[in-house]
Amino acid sequence: MFKAKVTGSFAAAHSLRGYQGDCEKLHGHNYKVEVTVAAEELDEIGILIDFREMKTILKQIMEELDHCYLNELETFSVENASAENLARYIYKRFSAQLPAKVCMHEATVWENDGCCVSYSE
Repeated sequence: MFKAKVTGSFAAAHSLRGYQGDCEKLHGHNYKVEVTVAAEELDEIGILIDFREMKTILKQIMEELDHCYLNELETFSVENASAENLARYIYKRFSAQLPAKVCMHEATVWENDGCCVSYSE
């Protein structure tokens, strides 16, 4: 199995509804995102997927989230914009844009240098 990974980042604010503590208040993060895809076979020139293609897909998703109050986005109007739910959202959005031969492996969202969440199916 071959795996390829790209990273990106965005800045956004959120508040965690129902959280008992400071994170229930409006606050922001400089999120780092890692997206990993996988395939058992390479293409005719010996690559899994062009990194530029992966970066383009991730950039589109990051632009939708960058400098937003995440709670105001339709996706997070009911469920919290937690790192867990962001990872799942990015995973599904990224996965939907991949070529048929490439499978989504994992999306990881870092809230800071020491804390991250990964989502995979």
